[in-house]
Amino acid sequence: MAVNKRGPLRFAVISSFYVGQEDRKFLFASGHRDHSYEKDFEIIATFSDTSGAIRISTVKSRDLSASWVWDSPNDANHDQPRNSESTKSSFQSKKKSEEHTEDLTNKHQTGEVGTNHVQMSKPSPVKLKRQLIRQDKENDNQMQTAAIERSKNFDPTVAGKYSIWWRDYENRISDSNLKLMRDQIIMAKAYASIARVKNESVLYASLMEKAKENEQAIGEANSDVELHPSALEQAKAMGHTLSVAKDQLYDCLVVARKLRAMIQSIEDNANTQKKPGAFLIQLAAKTVPRPLHCLPLLLTTDFRLRGLEKEIVINKEKLEDVILYHYAIFSDNVLATSVVVNSTVLHAKEPEKHVFHIVTDKLNFAAMKMWFLVNPPRDATIEIENVDDFKWLNSSYCSVLRQLESAGLKEYYFKANHPSSLTAGSDNLKYRNPKYLSMLNHLRFYLPEVYPKLDKILFLDDDIVVQKDLRPLWSIDMQGMVNGAVETCKESFHRFDKYLNFSNPKISENFDPNACGWAFGMNIFDLREWRKRNITGVYHRWQDMNEDRTLWKLGSLPPGLITFYNLTYPLDRGWHVLGLGYDPALNQTEIENAAVIHYNGNYKPWLDLAVAKYKEYWSKYVMFDNPHLRLCNIHE
Repeated sequence: MAVNKRGPLRFAVISSFYVGQEDRKFLFASGHRDHSYEKDFEIIATFSDTSGAIRISTVKSRDLSASWVWDSPNDANHDQPRNSESTKSSFQSKKKSEEHTEDLTNKHQTGEVGTNHVQMSKPSPVKLKRQLIRQDKENDNQMQTAAIERSKNFDPTVAGKYSIWWRDYENRISDSNLKLMRDQIIMAKAYASIARVKNESVLYASLMEKAKENEQAIGEANSDVELHPSALEQAKAMGHTLSVAKDQLYDCLVVARKLRAMIQSIEDNANTQKKPGAFLIQLAAKTVPRPLHCLPLLLTTDFRLRGLEKEIVINKEKLEDVILYHYAIFSDNVLATSVVVNSTVLHAKEPEKHVFHIVTDKLNFAAMKMWFLVNPPRDATIEIENVDDFKWLNSSYCSVLRQLESAGLKEYYFKANHPSSLTAGSDNLKYRNPKYLSMLNHLRFYLPEVYPKLDKILFLDDDIVVQKDLRPLWSIDMQGMVNGAVETCKESFHRFDKYLNFSNPKISENFDPNACGWAFGMNIFDLREWRKRNITGVYHRWQDMNEDRTLWKLGSLPPGLITFYNLTYPLDRGWHVLGLGYDPALNQTEIENAAVIHYNGNYKPWLDLAVAKYKEYWSKYVMFDNPHLRLCNIHE
């Protein structure tokens, strides 16, 4: 007989089967089929449908799911393992039963079998249906009783961690107590709702009181060991209350409907909170914390008081030496920039050959200069420039500057015609970050103009940390490509169609939607090839075509994908690991082995939003003993 091992089957049973002569070699042991035998055969199934009528159907053995196992219908201990003797006996018994079945079949065909025998071998439909209903109810009662007993037999001795979202927990059973109490709360609320509908006010009050006590006993606990000592008694009391509620209120269909309604309500609430949550995250990501606001103010004050405006750059001859290793960092964040420089120099084998070209805005220029004057990196050369001093970077030359001055972009950014930017512009919240309007973010497309004497330069974002010597990047043969970057597409993620509007023919006719995206943040640029191919002109042409923002939204990555299309050399993934600013489930080994780790996303390491387990990689390069940081209360 084929039996469903996953649970009772309502009004359905396989009562008989037919096995061909060649299939009788089949052996059955421990209720499981011999998997070495792959031949298919037919099974005749007798069952009752929803109307109660008895029906017969033929099923292929291979169509049965994994929850069906083979067993002897006369074996009461089918769940117990069998030895070889019992297996042999079962086989012989089954063979005799099959031969007897064939004899009965032959006699029935020849008219030798009496009517009484047929009636005895095949129960009436009404009787069969009553048996199935009784078995189904008995199984349900057994499951309910077992669940209640588990609540009573509460064992607080095993401690550990429990969270269905946690990837690294080792023992799923170690927090069964905490899980049990949370499940009790859910069931208590479900029964309480049913009790209120049925005017069972006393039971309703008792269930809600016990649910509240359970919640208080759990508190902020994330594991059994963190539970309050009174949790055991609370769980026992809740188990008794649930048992009473079950006796008075339990109805399978009603409880199932109530649990479905609770799930739907939770989903609705979660969806309702998504927009405010996204808005608050974007707001927190754009807000400058008070300590980080304090630092540039303090540095600027000291810079002015010391009269360092005319400070001469040390090692000026190195700034245009093509033999050295040159870096470009464009940032208005002093603390973040210091971490990029500190981590790079610390891992450099020849720090005296490394030159850092830092460009900031007018507001932070004095603070950036002051920081590196009083905290010079070991042997490396630092150049600080003000983007406002680049006179060639004006609206007549730069497409982005011209667009930033347009009324259309101002209306788009500030949403002047909409009373609520949260509801009206929730789809584009991330594009309303001030960095998308900053020329420091678009200056990466003008590297040959900023550094006309250099042949190669390594571009670094200010939210990265360097963990290895980066000199080998300058010796990579880029095979005529302009941009060396780590590709970010895995399967269908981060391909061109994620960033560009392929419903526009200007995009669909020129680019492959499945082309692999790559990362800005650590890019080696061949400036000679850049000038030869007039890459800046390509960038200007596409920016002009996107003035109405129909090809892509704001940002620098989409135009970067377009500008360097078929001109990007893929670097090994070990050079650049991304996602530390948004993905809490990255591979720890990949992070630790990476040359550069990137906190791209909203959860920057200098914000309270930061993913706690990633923050250490960044904070160990912060000079917390620096007097300026101590005065601004910046600490670990």
